Amino acid sequence: MLAALSDQFLRYVAVGLAAAVGHYATLIGLVETEAAGPVVGSLAGFIVGGVISYILNRRFTFDSDRSHAGAVPRFALIAGAAFLLTGFLMHALTDWAGIHYMLAQLVTTGIVLIWTFFANRFWTFGA
Repeated sequence: MLAALSDQFLRYVAVGLAAAVGHYATLIGLVETEAAGPVVGSLAGFIVGGVISYILNRRFTFDSDRSHAGAVPRFALIAGAAFLLTGFLMHALTDWAGIHYMLAQLVTTGIVLIWTFFANRFWTFGA
């Protein structure tokens, strides 16, 4: 059980890295071109990463048999909650705590990664 959970978490992290590339590329592109501030840039990146995450996690990580009609709404609810958590954490860390947006994003990513793994494993893609 623990070995399977560990393997699944490593797959989730690998997918998360792919999603993070999309997320961070969007964030950096928007902030550095001054098209958006760190909070909006992070949230836009979150959407890009979310699409990558759903597509890869459904089969590669969780090998889910749940239909898209069943999984997408659940994934959207988890992603929506994670979206709000991302916005709150980025706002708190950059605007209140004065932390550089990239360090704030790293902290935010770690927190959101752990929470979404368990939510998606047991609810979104679980049997």
